[in-house]
Amino acid sequence: MSDVMQSIKFNTIEVPNRFALAPMTRTSAEPDGTPNALMADHYERYARGGFGLVITEGTYTDGKASQGYANQPGIINEAQIDGWKTIVERVHAAGSKIIVQLMHAGAQFQANRFTDQPQAPSEVTPKGAPLGFYGDQTEWQTPSAMTRTDIQAAVEGFAHSAANAKAAGFDGIEIHGANGYLLNQFLSTYFNQRDDEYGGSLENRLRLVVEVVRAIREAVGEDFTVGIRLSQGTVTDPDHQLPEGEAGFRQIVEAVRDAGADFVHTTDGDVNRKHFVEGDESLAGVAASVEGIGLILNGNIDETNCQDVANQFPDALLAVGKKALANPDFVQRLKDGKEIADIDFAMLQPKATISNELAWREQNAA
Repeated sequence: MSDVMQSIKFNTIEVPNRFALAPMTRTSAEPDGTPNALMADHYERYARGGFGLVITEGTYTDGKASQGYANQPGIINEAQIDGWKTIVERVHAAGSKIIVQLMHAGAQFQANRFTDQPQAPSEVTPKGAPLGFYGDQTEWQTPSAMTRTDIQAAVEGFAHSAANAKAAGFDGIEIHGANGYLLNQFLSTYFNQRDDEYGGSLENRLRLVVEVVRAIREAVGEDFTVGIRLSQGTVTDPDHQLPEGEAGFRQIVEAVRDAGADFVHTTDGDVNRKHFVEGDESLAGVAASVEGIGLILNGNIDETNCQDVANQFPDALLAVGKKALANPDFVQRLKDGKEIADIDFAMLQPKATISNELAWREQNAA
């Protein structure tokens, strides 16, 4: 039996238990992307609530086209680095580790203070509608197809931000390669209609992902934890599937491992959902079968199944999202046998900001 409360060595990080806070967009930074005191309180609260590892929200990586939301934090200049330093120090003081998620929005672009034009693999708009939780935009814009110069700038942005994250004191980095953002778009046969070396075969669609992992590894050195979040689906198309099926996902995991990633973070509607056009495994199951790479799992993990998942994947960390939003002290409540509430999505209305959540909590505590 693998106790979900046991400490674990996760690459270079000593994590006090198996629980990670899943990355969740909160759009609560300053308008210029600088992390602020509200965010510091927010992340410290999860550390004090018992989460062994805190993964930040997606953080933009350049002053070009990577930002996707208004009030999204960045990590591209000294003011932003200093803001994150305060957050890192407070999370560490509360006894937890913290890694930053680096994100380029690509076509899933709802606001950007540097440009009005989203960039993506091809001129393909996302399915569905923009997320009302994160902005007032009602329709996706059509992105411009990235040139090789644009692609190189994106790679350089990831690498530069990774070096900034190390300078800020983070324990590691998670590259956002999931949920329909830029790197996931290059992997996707829906978004990626290119006919050059970045499109077509899975090897070509993987090229940018591999280049980003390698550039980040070079920027931070060998002794710093680097991973990547992976999914098939997107925020507006959760049932999208890789045409290459289970074998294709294994190829992706092996490729990022060989490029220098220490872990993959799989995310799906359910951690055990079997969701390949070919194959009988889950995303988590495929990733766990690849040797030489660590694993974080996300997908409907809560108090009812976390121990079973820990037993099923004895070396993995378990990332909790909705139940963590409802219960920032989820881990401590689980330890103490206390009631754990379900999420009330009213706390994220009219926007999914920290301020609106706190106002909801105050109102419902009365």
